[in-house]
Amino acid sequence: MSRSPSQTEISRDSARRIALAAQGFATPRPAGRIDRRHLRRVIDSVGLIQIDSVNVLVRSQEMPLFSRLGNHPRTLIPDATADGELFEYWCHEASHLPVSMHPLMRWRMEEARNGSMWPGLRRVAKEKPKLLKEIRDRIFNDGPLVAGDVRTRVGPKGSWWDWDEGKAILEYLFWTGEITAQRRPNDFARVYYAPHEVLPKEILNMPTPSQSEARREMLLLAARSVGVGTAADLFDYHRQKPQQARPYLAELVKEGLIDEVRVEGWRDAAYMLPGTLRPRSIDVRALVSPFDSLVWCRPRIERLFDFHYRIEIYVPAPKRVYGYYVLPFVLGDRIVARVDLKADRQAGELVVPGAFSEDGVDIKYIAAELMSELREMATWLGLDRVRIGTNGDLTTPLAKRNRQK
Repeated sequence: MSRSPSQTEISRDSARRIALAAQGFATPRPAGRIDRRHLRRVIDSVGLIQIDSVNVLVRSQEMPLFSRLGNHPRTLIPDATADGELFEYWCHEASHLPVSMHPLMRWRMEEARNGSMWPGLRRVAKEKPKLLKEIRDRIFNDGPLVAGDVRTRVGPKGSWWDWDEGKAILEYLFWTGEITAQRRPNDFARVYYAPHEVLPKEILNMPTPSQSEARREMLLLAARSVGVGTAADLFDYHRQKPQQARPYLAELVKEGLIDEVRVEGWRDAAYMLPGTLRPRSIDVRALVSPFDSLVWCRPRIERLFDFHYRIEIYVPAPKRVYGYYVLPFVLGDRIVARVDLKADRQAGELVVPGAFSEDGVDIKYIAAELMSELREMATWLGLDRVRIGTNGDLTTPLAKRNRQK
C-alpha cells in the first residue's frame, strides 16, 4: 500500500508508548483485591492469551496477568474458563479466548473440516469413521473425556506428538469445533466436552459471520491490541495469512475504520484505529513471558524497542547465549534487560541463573527495580526466597540487593 504525503507521522518513542498502552500497561497495577474484573480488563487489552506447556517457571498463560496485575489469585483464568467466559481454540497458537470470539473462529473450524489442519489428524478421522462416531457419541451422551479414556495404543508412547488414534480423533473434533476443551489443572491435559456443556447458550446461538466479516473483525481487534503496527503485525496477531487478509485491511482503511500512518524509522506503512490512546509517558515495571502478546512478533519488538530476542529453549545448552527460559524486563517504556528464571518448588526458591542489561542503561537502578519485581513474583508463586546466580552483568548488583532485603 502506498504512502500518502498527508499521512500522520508518529515518532518511534510515541509508537512504543502506544503499543504498551494498547497491551494494558498504561493502567497501574491494582493496589487492592484483584478479581474477575481485572482479568476482563487484561483480556479486553490483549484480546487472547497464548497457552504453552513449558512450566520451568510457571505455565506461560499465567504470566500475562502477573505482568499487568502483579500478585493475583492464580485461579482467575481457570475460574473464568469454568464459568464460560473463556474458551480454548487455535488462534495465535493454542489460546484462551473470550467467548465473544467464538463466532469469529467458526470459519476456521469450517476450514478444518475441509482439510486445513494437521494431515495426520485428518487421515485418522477419514480412515476410522466408526471410532470417530463412537468417541463423539461418548462425549455427547456420557460426558467429558480425556485422552486416556480413548487410548488405542499398545505399548509405550514415543515422542511428545506421538498420538494414538483416540487422541488424534479428539484433536480432530476439537479443531473442527464439534467438541471443546478445558485444561485439567494438575497435569495440563485437555478435558474434552460437548460445547453446550461449557459454553454459554447465547454464544452458541449467535449467528455465524461470513469468513470475510470475521476476518475484518479480527483485524480490528488486532489493531486495538497492537496499538500501532504494520500489516504484518496485524496479520500475525491472530495468525491470518497475509495474502488472504490483505484485501480486508485495504477495505477497512478505505472505509476509515483503520488509519494508515507512518512511524519514524519504519520501512513499511503502519496502521491504527482512529482515536487510539497516545500516552505522553508510560511507567511500566514488568517481566513478560516469551509467549506474551507484547513480544510475539520478533521483528516488531526490534522495531519498537531495538531489542533482538529469541527463545533458546530448543537450543542445546552449550550454545545458549542468555539461558533456557529468558524473560524481557520492561521498565518505563523500554525493554532494559533480560532475565533467565526458573522456579525450584521443592526448595521454595525463585532462581535467577542469569540477568543481562541492555546497552546504555543505569544498571544500579535497573537492579533495584528488577529485585522488587522478582520478590513480588516469588510471593505470587508461593516461593520463600529469591536465589541469584552468576550469569550476566546484573547478577552482582541483584545479589547485593537480595542480601539487603
